[in-house]
Order: sequence, then structure tokens, then C-alpha cells
Amino acid sequence: MNLLERNNRNEENDVNLNAEEEDIIEVDLDHEEDDMESQQSGIFKNLFKQSNTLTVILLSIILVLLLCIIIMLLVLPGRSKSDEQSSSEALQQSITEYAYEQKQNDNLVNKPDTGAIVVDSEEVPMEDALVEEVMTQEEAGEDTSEEYVEPVSDTVDKTAIVVDVEDENDVSYTKEFILNEMLPYFADNNLEAVWDLAHLKRYVKLSASLENTDNYYYMGEVDGNGLPDGKGLAIYEKNTYYYGSWAHGVRSGDGRWYRFYIDPIGQPTTKKKYQAHSYSGQWANDLPNGEGAEHYDVDITKLEVRERILQNVVGNFTNGLYDGELYANTVDYTGNVEEWSGTAHNGVFDLWRDVSAIGECSVWQKREDTSVYMDIMEEDNKNQGMREMLNFDPEQ
Repeated sequence: MNLLERNNRNEENDVNLNAEEEDIIEVDLDHEEDDMESQQSGIFKNLFKQSNTLTVILLSIILVLLLCIIIMLLVLPGRSKSDEQSSSEALQQSITEYAYEQKQNDNLVNKPDTGAIVVDSEEVPMEDALVEEVMTQEEAGEDTSEEYVEPVSDTVDKTAIVVDVEDENDVSYTKEFILNEMLPYFADNNLEAVWDLAHLKRYVKLSASLENTDNYYYMGEVDGNGLPDGKGLAIYEKNTYYYGSWAHGVRSGDGRWYRFYIDPIGQPTTKKKYQAHSYSGQWANDLPNGEGAEHYDVDITKLEVRERILQNVVGNFTNGLYDGELYANTVDYTGNVEEWSGTAHNGVFDLWRDVSAIGECSVWQKREDTSVYMDIMEEDNKNQGMREMLNFDPEQ
């Protein structure tokens, strides 16, 4: 073999080697590409598997949440309604208890040992009185004296008519119910509420049931013989009330008397300049005795032109009559209030000047101008005082 052939062979060998190397390289590259594709495929598969797992987990969570929401929607309305009902009942109970405590316990001490009693005012022994029902209650043991409150002199704008807001035949409106309803307002000196209640049909009917009987319904403290003794409320005929102190069946001590001028049920309302009459002060022997104040609720729209009437008289009373130095005020048809002074002895006024030629007596002197007097007729200068309580018509 010559050198040229050898070189050619060497070159051929080199070419073959290079070709093999290229094949090897190509093979290796192909392997690497296959490996990369395999790795990428594995990664995608893993990612797909992980994605499927997360999706399942999320779907499970969503499903659980939906189930919880459905359960809450089914359960919570019932609980909410129950809670609302419980809250409403608790609030109503709280309001009821508060109202009851305010009306029954706040200013009511030494609670009565008796319920509603029908008392014959002309007979003292309890054996001769008609007792219909009795309810026992525990005594509280506190001081029951009331502070004296002078009535105001302002006119009132009220209508003295029966308020028809209930069925008068309702069996729940017993005398015990009515007395229990009214008593706390007298005890609180809440005269607005007393006025409103007194004009309800059930009160008018209860008072009318005592017409011409000389009896009264009573609720309050009693003595060992069952007679009113201590603090208590009485309802009389003609829409008349007394709340205050008693001593063995008679009004004695500090108390308030009230009469409302109300037309009988079923009759038309009549024109009245006097709507109510009251006395607040000291009592003895069942009549005003001592310092006190008489007051009329007046509707000035019912007064005639230039008419003036007494509204308040403050001073001393003896057996219901004016007795001593007195202060009074009047109101006229315009609402103007004037103040007066007077002196009386057992219902007879001292005169500020001689009787006039037509029989007029000057019994009141104007405080701001002592040259001005207010007169009554000479024949009327007697039994001056709580004339209505002494069976005299207040408009005479």
C-alpha cells in the first residue's frame, strides 16, 4: 500500500469517524431532546394532577360552605323569631312590671288590709255596714302622710263629658279593679290622670250605682273593726271622690275631695261653667276643718260678658265653712284673674261697708285696689264655705 492510499484511507477513516461522531452527537441530541420532552411531560402531568387535586379540594370546600349556608338559612329564622319573641316578651314584661311598680308601689305605703268595701256613711259600727268583698294585703310600715298642695288658680281647657272608650258591661270592670286603677294616681297627686279616669264610662256607672244610698266604695287601710283608718280612697255618688287620711270610719287628717260635674250616661252634654269642684287640706269629723284650699275648674267660654266668679278660696275652714282670714281669686269671661281678701266667722262674712239699698253685701275687697269690692246678696251671707259638701248647689 502506498502512502497515498494510506492517506486516502486515513482521510476516509477520518471522514467515517467524523460521520460517526456526528451520528453520535445527533443521537445524543435526540436523546437529550427526548429526555427534555419527557421531563416537560412529567412536569405537566404533575401540574395537572396537582390542579385536579386543588380543584377537588376547592369544590369540596364550596360544597361544605353551601351546606352550612343552607343549614343557617333553615335554622336562623326560627331562632331569630324565637329570640325576637323572647326579647319582645321580656320588654313587655319589663314595661308591665315598671308600670305596675310605679302605680302600685312607688308612692303607696302602708298598703291596705282590705279590698273594696261598701260603707254606709250614716252608721259607724262595721256590723251594720255592707261588706261585699275583702282582699288581704301586707302592710309596708312607712309614713303615709301627704304634703299639702295648694291648687293652682289657672283656668282649664277641658270638656266635662263621658268618654265612651270601653264596654260598660265588661265583667272585668269590677269596683276592685276601678279602685285599684284610680288609687295610685291620687297617691301621686296626678290630677290630670284622675280627671281622665273619672270621665270614663265605667267610673260614671260605678258612681251612679251609689245614687241615693249614702254608701261609698272604699279601698285602703282599716282598723281592727274593718273601718277606714289610715290612707285610703273612697268613691261616692255624683262622681265624687276622697283620697287621704281616715280615723275609724271618718275623714280625718290631710286629704283631697273631688267632685266632677258630668252628665248622666245617655243624656246630652249640658252647658256648664263649673266643670269640677275640689278641696285639699285638713279634715276632722268627716268635714274640712283647718287650713285648706277650695278650687273650681272653670270653663271661661261659658261665662257671660262681664261675668266674674270665684275660682279659689284659701284659708281656714270649720266644719266646711269659711272661718277666719281668707284669700280668694276670681276669673272673668276674658280669663283675667283678680285677687281678693275677706274675713268670715262660721260661714258669715264681715262686711267691708254697709249693706246697699238693694241688699248687697261687700264681702270681698280687691287686694290691688282696696276701693273695689265684690258683693253678694244679704240673704246669701250665711253658710258660706264648701256649700256643695253641705248640700248647697254651687251655682246658687
